[in-house]
Amino acid sequence: MRLKARLLNEQEVDRALRRIAHEIIERNKGAADLALVGVHTRGVPIAERLAALIAEFEGITPDVGKLDITLYRDDLTEIALQPVVKKTEVPFDVHGKRIVLCDDVLFTGRTARAALDALIDMGRPAVIQYAVLVDRGHRELPIRADYVGKNVPTSHHEVVKVKITPVDDVDAVELHELEA
Repeated sequence: MRLKARLLNEQEVDRALRRIAHEIIERNKGAADLALVGVHTRGVPIAERLAALIAEFEGITPDVGKLDITLYRDDLTEIALQPVVKKTEVPFDVHGKRIVLCDDVLFTGRTARAALDALIDMGRPAVIQYAVLVDRGHRELPIRADYVGKNVPTSHHEVVKVKITPVDDVDAVELHELEA
C-alpha cells in the first residue's frame, strides 16, 4: 500500500468531531437520554471524545459503551480462522435511550448492520443514529450515516486509514492505494 493523500490532519479531525457533537446535540434537542456506543476498535475513542465534547457543550455527560461486532459479522469465516473477539461493555440499559452508534469509516454498510443487530439484542432503544468520521461510499446495504465528519469518494483500489488517539499515536485520516 502506498500513501496517496492525507485527508484530515489532527486539527481537522478535532474540528469534524466538534461539528458532529454539535449536530448530535441539535438533532436530539440536548443530551438527555443520549448514549454513545463505539464499535471496536477506533469507534470507541470516537464515541468517548464525542461524549466529552457533548459534556463540554451541554453540561451533561452521555453514557458511553463499547461494542464488539465480531460474532455478528456476515463474513466471519472470511476474516480469520480464529477471529479476535473484544469485550462488549454497555454498562447501561439501552431501552428507551437515544443511541448514537460511532465508527471510524462507513464503507459497505456491513459493520453497521452487524452493530445494529448487536444493539437490538440488548434491548429496544428509542432511536439508533449512526456517526462516522469518514464515509467513503460503495454501499452494499441500504445504510447511511446520520453524522459524517468527511465524505471521501474512493475507488475499490483505495483504503481509508483512520488514525485516532489513544489507539494510534496521532489523529489523522489517510488515503492509501493498494499495490497492483
